[in-house]
Amino acid sequence: MDAKALNVLPGAAHPLGATLTANGCNFAVHCPNATEVQLCLFAKDTEEQLAVIPLPAKTGKVWHGFIEGITEGQLYGYRTCGENNAQLGLQFNPEKLLIDPYAKALNRPLVWNAQQYHGDSQFMIAKGLVLKTSECRGRITKPRVPMSQTVLYEAHVKGISQLHPDVPDAHRGKFLGLSHPSIIKHIKSLGVTSVQLMPVMAFMPERYITEKGLTNYWGYNPINYFSPDPRYVVADGVCEFKSMVDSLHEAGLEVILDVVFNHTAEGGLDGPTLAFKGLDNASFYLFERNEYGTVDYRKYVNNSGCGNSVNTAYPYVLKLVMDSLRYWVQEMGVDGFRFDLAASLGRDPYEFSSVSGFFRAIRQDPVLLNIKLIAEPWDIGNGGYRLGQFPSNWVECNDKYRDTVRAFWRGDKGHTSDFATRLLGSRDIFPKENRAIHTSVNMVTYHDGFTLQDLVSYNERHNEANLEQNRDGHGHNISSNHGFEGVTGDTQIKALRDRQKRNLFATLMMSQGIPHVLGGDELSRTQQGNNNAYCQDNEINWFDWELSENEQDFLDFCRHMIKLRRDSELLSQLNLEDDSYSLQHNVDKINWYRPDGERKLVDDWHDHNNQAFAVEFVGLEPADTVNKTEHWLLVFNATDHDVRFNLPLLSQAHGWKIMVDTRYPKLALQPQVAVKQVYMQAFKSICLFKVINDQT
Repeated sequence: MDAKALNVLPGAAHPLGATLTANGCNFAVHCPNATEVQLCLFAKDTEEQLAVIPLPAKTGKVWHGFIEGITEGQLYGYRTCGENNAQLGLQFNPEKLLIDPYAKALNRPLVWNAQQYHGDSQFMIAKGLVLKTSECRGRITKPRVPMSQTVLYEAHVKGISQLHPDVPDAHRGKFLGLSHPSIIKHIKSLGVTSVQLMPVMAFMPERYITEKGLTNYWGYNPINYFSPDPRYVVADGVCEFKSMVDSLHEAGLEVILDVVFNHTAEGGLDGPTLAFKGLDNASFYLFERNEYGTVDYRKYVNNSGCGNSVNTAYPYVLKLVMDSLRYWVQEMGVDGFRFDLAASLGRDPYEFSSVSGFFRAIRQDPVLLNIKLIAEPWDIGNGGYRLGQFPSNWVECNDKYRDTVRAFWRGDKGHTSDFATRLLGSRDIFPKENRAIHTSVNMVTYHDGFTLQDLVSYNERHNEANLEQNRDGHGHNISSNHGFEGVTGDTQIKALRDRQKRNLFATLMMSQGIPHVLGGDELSRTQQGNNNAYCQDNEINWFDWELSENEQDFLDFCRHMIKLRRDSELLSQLNLEDDSYSLQHNVDKINWYRPDGERKLVDDWHDHNNQAFAVEFVGLEPADTVNKTEHWLLVFNATDHDVRFNLPLLSQAHGWKIMVDTRYPKLALQPQVAVKQVYMQAFKSICLFKVINDQT
């Protein structure tokens, strides 16, 4: 291909990216301070550079050109010329090939290679692919699950399918593997509603971890916000991702993407130039300021802990992020996003504000108006912990819920009143009238930390496989090994661990808010005590689908608890009369009891040794004659001994039916009886009762 033989026209400044037409392709890229921007074309098979074409036109901050004869599948990238001066924030270097920030697909995974990077980086850098604009007609209708019915299921594309016996070898670890009928059948049978996928946008594992012979398996190190990562692709990433989404939608399951707009794989001053640094480094990233307010372009702000912080307050960057979100919703079909370190996105640009430009832009966007927005409401920067401070159209991951529930069931004293607050939606954090009852995203486990099995099996982290001398990962896990560290054959310890798993999972499903289930917990997945398995692309992270009898029993229990929650209006969304956020209310009264049957008083909540209590939900009488009034009693005993509970008195015609008692390892062992007055609640267990008419 001879660049001189190509017919190059000025083209248009918008849309950004590569836009294919019948006659050729328009290329447009934001790069305000370069003296020249070169479009580079490459051979599909060898990635040999075929042509270097200086873009002929510049409109404002955008360089552009239309190249006749370009067809679908053409590989391309950019080189930029200009001043290379770190003190001014300028990093123009024509030896560094750059990925188009608006590329919709990359030809291969991006992997750090020191030899290929130094000098001309052409052969290290993945190339953008010119794609046709696809039609979105004929897609499966989105499920649009109400927040009150939402149950999140967090999964990794590779981890969930890599070892599944039904998935063809070629599809294992890919988008097509996740959408295999057997995988979808399992997710659907569990009862969850929304699959929250760990990052799927193109990323590059960090240099230091690559040079150790490991990788960034989780994918929280992005380099492009539009392209599906080629690691999860068989042949066509866009089509395969859409196919996966359509298959999940057809099963009634939503798709939520975990997105990382707080940093990129380019790192700090000594990090590689891969895309954004070489196009507009000074605007794309945040830099520290001295006491006089002068920006020091040699010092990247590091609110992410990964070397840099993306400046979403800058107009171009805000546009890029918004364009990305709209693309994944409109073109790719997803139903919402979980924003990693979302406090960074609320910095405008240095201090957090709940009315930042980013939040305002999302709130007014008609495409994003009705999608699910989930915040990880913190970053590691100054003033970065912002739980409860996001706009009301967001829901927030609640780490206070996680820590309180773990401590209560571990047997730590003094947590009962806080536990009760978490149970009813954490209204101390998300106040009535201002935030919906489902605002709290409740989790006991998340990808960064112990799995549920490990939470009840280890006192300490065991991250030696990460090759950091077991110094990485969080040291405050609020876990318990219940008498032995790790795998044991002791039947009593194993039985107690299984009971504690049931307690934790049942609590999650009976709490107001949105339950977040870590994928694989229902399968009793273990990471062998590793609580920071981000770099383990192996059996430590992959789901093991071969279940023992006990593991099958726990899976059955999880399904049962999710169904109980989703079948109940009160267990999934309590609407209180004094909460003007919603005009509807469905609760007649909520009563709190001591084991002796007396109502709890203020002093009872302050009793440090109080670890057993009950709460009663009495629903309003329905207007129709088909539905019946919901009436529940939740009994909790976190002590090390059985507790005799006096249950609230009912009429002669009614009784308390046991719906769940976590002391029993199998659902079939639960007694099918209605209790009238007294129940001996086993140590470290929960009992969920429902009022029934025992004369029918």
